Amino acid sequence: MDYNSQKAARSRRLPDTLVRLSANQNQRERRPRYCDIWGRLRDAPGAEVAVVTTERAKHFYSPQDIPVTLYSDADEWEMWKHRSDPVLHIDLRRWADLMLVAPLDANTLGKVASGICDNLLTCVIRAWDRRKPLLFCPAMNTAMWEHPITSQQVDQLKAFGYIEIPCVAKKLVCGDQGLGAMAEVGTIVNKVKEVLSFQQS
Repeated sequence: MDYNSQKAARSRRLPDTLVRLSANQNQRERRPRYCDIWGRLRDAPGAEVAVVTTERAKHFYSPQDIPVTLYSDADEWEMWKHRSDPVLHIDLRRWADLMLVAPLDANTLGKVASGICDNLLTCVIRAWDRRKPLLFCPAMNTAMWEHPITSQQVDQLKAFGYIEIPCVAKKLVCGDQGLGAMAEVGTIVNKVKEVLSFQQS
């Protein structure tokens, strides 16, 4: 079975416990921190992890950095050829017990707050079952974070019932010092485990 067939087969499974990690990378690092998030959650007992990436995000990582199943926009169209064929973004929202968007950059934040769904990631979010948790980790330059529209958009996501894992202050990739960095890996992993434990109790 080739790689695309394996991914299609996985997308049709409905495991009892799944953490779906949805990636929208916007930071260049020697080893991206979000790769550590996926690896640590993958190793958690009973968890199955997959990643949805945006096309622009591919600039910031190599496929070998990704230790789990990876989906991108092309997979949506490769799977769907005829009426009644699987629709990937719907299969993914059914499959997942939890969705984590880490990091959530200013562009995708604006899209989600406005209901725009123009790629696989935002289609999964738009179709997401809001009875299940969706966690998001804002990450952007301090000037973008402090723009008045950012707080409005974050509040809109929280009004949808999504859970914010707040950004932190540190030296950013651009060299600036200030608020806007993605939360620490340990903070994110612990919050995901906490929310999943509550859901399953």
